[in-house]
Amino acid sequence: MAVKMVIIEPLGVEKEKLLSMARAALGEQVEIVYYDTKTTDTEELIERGKDAEIIVVSNLPLSAEVIEGCKKLKLLSVAFTGVDHIAMDTCRKNGVLVCNCAGYSTAAVADLVFGMLISLYRNLAACDDACRKEGTKDGLIGFELEGKKFGVVGTGAIGMRVARIAKAFGCEVYAYSRTVKDEPGVTYVDLDTLLRTCDIVSLHTPLNEQTRGLIHAGNLAHMKKTAVLINTARGPVVDADALAKALEKGQIAGACIDVFEKEPPIAADYPLLAAPHTLVTPHVAFATKEALVKRAVIVFENVKKYLEGTPQNIMK
Repeated sequence: MAVKMVIIEPLGVEKEKLLSMARAALGEQVEIVYYDTKTTDTEELIERGKDAEIIVVSNLPLSAEVIEGCKKLKLLSVAFTGVDHIAMDTCRKNGVLVCNCAGYSTAAVADLVFGMLISLYRNLAACDDACRKEGTKDGLIGFELEGKKFGVVGTGAIGMRVARIAKAFGCEVYAYSRTVKDEPGVTYVDLDTLLRTCDIVSLHTPLNEQTRGLIHAGNLAHMKKTAVLINTARGPVVDADALAKALEKGQIAGACIDVFEKEPPIAADYPLLAAPHTLVTPHVAFATKEALVKRAVIVFENVKKYLEGTPQNIMK
């Protein structure tokens, strides 16, 4: 008898292509139910998942109530790197395995870091606007990356790729991370030294009790007035109110923000939306056509390994 697998929300890959990938990986071992709409309604999510042994989910929050309501659930294949949107304690209590998709967005996120940074450094939006209004470069002189001190907080796969690209741009690269890696041209220092030293600081840490509020009013005050902060990691790693105030006071020069305390849409009165010299994007760092296909491959490989009795990418 086939195992029931529910894809509980769309994964950003065209339906027929996604189902074709699932069938190619899993054959007739699973009965696939696919939902092409998103919902945050608890009862609806329970209804969708109540008969499933396997649920595939992306960044849709799954609460303890939803996990408890899905009585047959044995595996959550999460099409995301982080799992802070999943009620992990309830999964552990109920014996539900949770697998993630680390690695699929490494190139995509690193690309956006430099896309946002160069856009901010070179005033690209304002330049486009000026050109369309018969303007000139007056007041739009930008900055180069070459020679800047570039700090990477968290040197996992994404952080290390960012560090290597920064080196290619001619930056002097510093890093702060729980694990020190032997990477030529990268100097590891403590967080305070990195924040005091660097012209650019890019965050690449997971969200946990140690990293929540890692960047706060106290250490923002130690950064250079010419510094730019980039967050493509997780919103709560940064105290958004403190960052907005630091930008308003001119304590730092700018910020590039892709992640927030909640998933977009973001309320119009969110403090960073009114902060000067701030570029914001609606959590798109991971979202490229290529990355979403890579992600689907890992999702279904995780399911395949589970069915074979050798689960992989297990989150504790």
